[in-house]
Amino acid sequence: MTPEHYVQQKAAASGSSFYYAFLFLPKPRRAAITAFYAFCREVDDVVDEMVDAGVAGTKLAWWQSEVAQSFAGQPSHPVMQALMPHVADYKIEQRHLQAVIEGCQMDLAQTRYLDYPGLQRYCHLVAGIVGEVAANIFGQTQAQTTAYAHKLGQALQLTNIIRDVGEDALRGRIYLPVNELQQFDVKAHEILKRNYSDRFTALMKFQAQRAQGLYDEALALLPQADRRAQKPGLMMASIYRALLTEIERDNFQVLHQRVSLTPLRKLWLAWKVQALGRI
Repeated sequence: MTPEHYVQQKAAASGSSFYYAFLFLPKPRRAAITAFYAFCREVDDVVDEMVDAGVAGTKLAWWQSEVAQSFAGQPSHPVMQALMPHVADYKIEQRHLQAVIEGCQMDLAQTRYLDYPGLQRYCHLVAGIVGEVAANIFGQTQAQTTAYAHKLGQALQLTNIIRDVGEDALRGRIYLPVNELQQFDVKAHEILKRNYSDRFTALMKFQAQRAQGLYDEALALLPQADRRAQKPGLMMASIYRALLTEIERDNFQVLHQRVSLTPLRKLWLAWKVQALGRI
């Protein structure tokens, strides 16, 4: 299997909404974002599939070394072999990849966040940086587009956190800030036991309003000159906002299930942005 086939399979097998946004890109950009996305999946899977934190830490340390070695001209993993031919064209730097790994390392060391600024640091590493790299691959021409990409990455990550509260609880993780749990009188053990309450619903409404506000802020930051090039990001915003709206309509029944959109609906939302140029 060639490195290109490997990253294609990795991206397609994830079933992620990102895959639908990639479909409309020209071939060189699609190849670059697919390889970068496969890298993100590889390091994220180290944490998601973790049985032993020590082993996971060793694997992430290996990835840190592999990234450094790749930028020194000697990639050994198929993901890095597929990605490295694109780094110069799309301004992908070693610091970007190391930041994503650092975010995954936070998951090994931390299962709670005391406040929103602390959570923002995590979101910056695992989503804001990813948005910055993606914006360059899509064809950014304006400096302000970087601020848009970081804000959108944060909105997407918060939507993930809202969707995955139940799944994360099974792993002993709660990403909702501790001081906000206290504000709404929601106990950590209630989430870990996946118990619903009016207090939990109020907490989740607060989180959803924050995420919706971030989508609005991100879209307002995107310069008109880059709107056409950044359509894949707008597709992601459309798909994830639709998902967030579904979760809200379902009254935040996220503790016992993972709310998702059908592949057909994701494709429709992506196509609508491609055809009409708006969400």
